Amino acid sequence: MSVVQALVAVAVAAVAAAAALVLRRRRPDDGPTQPRTFLAPAQLDRRDFARPEAEWLVAVFSSASCQTCASMVAKAAVLASETVAVDDVEVSARAELHRRYAIDAVPIVVIADRDGVVRKSFVGPASATDVWAAVAEARNPGSTPHPL
Repeated sequence: MSVVQALVAVAVAAVAAAAALVLRRRRPDDGPTQPRTFLAPAQLDRRDFARPEAEWLVAVFSSASCQTCASMVAKAAVLASETVAVDDVEVSARAELHRRYAIDAVPIVVIADRDGVVRKSFVGPASATDVWAAVAEARNPGSTPHPL
């Protein structure tokens, strides 16, 4: 290999390295992957739900195709009383409420007072004990051994 050939090879390598560096700087770095965080609404318009005159509302945002949702609806149903309205807000039957309250995952259970202020919520599955205790604590603060 002659000196001229060596210089040409070094020049080609330098140009290739510079081009690679420029291309790398132009490509944006992928940001860290963020988990999708689903949120329950913080305020409801009680007129959108069953028995708006009831002191408390337990609303379950659900889907008919979701077995976990059916379980959450059953857990909430036993809470129905004169003072507690329970409402299954199934997406295919009441899609407008899912849109209005930006519900993009189910099940979501919200416990709201007479004014529609959400006092406690559960996103995803929850035990019956946790849901029932949350309603008890909302209705009578200090009534559970460890406030939720």
